[in-house]
Amino acid sequence: MISRADDLIDRRRLRRKLTFWRVAAIAVIALALVAISAWLYGDEFGGAAVDHIAKVRIDGTITEDDELIERLEKIRKSPRVKGVILAVDSPGGTTAGGEATFDEVRKLAGDKPVVAQVGTLAASAGYMIASAADHIVARKSSIVGSIGVLIQYPDVTGLMDKIGVKLEEVKSAPLKAEPSPFNPTTDEERAMVRKLIMDSYDWFVGIVADRRAMTKPQVLALADGSIFTGRQAVTNGLIDEVGGEDEAVAWLGTKGVDTKLKVVEWKDTGGHGGWLFSKALVRTASRLLGLPENSGDVLDRLGADRLFLDGLVSVWHP
Repeated sequence: MISRADDLIDRRRLRRKLTFWRVAAIAVIALALVAISAWLYGDEFGGAAVDHIAKVRIDGTITEDDELIERLEKIRKSPRVKGVILAVDSPGGTTAGGEATFDEVRKLAGDKPVVAQVGTLAASAGYMIASAADHIVARKSSIVGSIGVLIQYPDVTGLMDKIGVKLEEVKSAPLKAEPSPFNPTTDEERAMVRKLIMDSYDWFVGIVADRRAMTKPQVLALADGSIFTGRQAVTNGLIDEVGGEDEAVAWLGTKGVDTKLKVVEWKDTGGHGGWLFSKALVRTASRLLGLPENSGDVLDRLGADRLFLDGLVSVWHP
């Protein structure tokens, strides 16, 4: 009896050891696959070891994004990138954010052919960035346009009166820190803001006129804040053709890019703390182990889009 009990204990110990080493082997294989895929394709690690067409997503609310600018710069310098697809799906955002990305895309287009592929929406600063590409493709039902700039601010003076709150202030000049939600807006303040708006609006219209080979009056006729479907945008000259990624790749082919090359998405690697702890590694390992791919991004997604945008904005719906 004692011998049989000892045998059972030994078998259980052996099973536990086998289970441990199986799990360890799976983990090692998963990490090896991640490393191999990163080396061969690099679709989530900022590059690839083979010639390819780079794809970059411009989505959500646009702000000044240092990581995106750096990624576009790496794409420009990569000898393996033969062409670039900007996948735009954005309602717009801050005017400065749109300008920064626009300038970087134009720099990129100086070295490699760039095509913009519009998904659901490319409005305001989103369209500004799309116009930086050498060619724009959009779906027939995509929304394009909303060329313009705005500033919005609340007026809470009525609420302050109701709850008995009064603001006291001392300032160097009447227009300092105006317009303010705590004071009724004066005509002088409105005039100051309008000058600001119209200067940026004139700059935006000039960008579209230059990039779309249109006259300023032609752009002004479209730049009243209107939005257009992809089909209307083709007719109005705001995009070049309707379609999706296939049409984008086909256009790159007219610029000498091999259309058989793999389209590799260059993503934000979340590269804080090195590749071992990067978001890209977590996402890839999650896929390999059958876990939800976005399980590590919940907090980032909750705060991804700014609820309040400071300063001038070029956005369809703030």
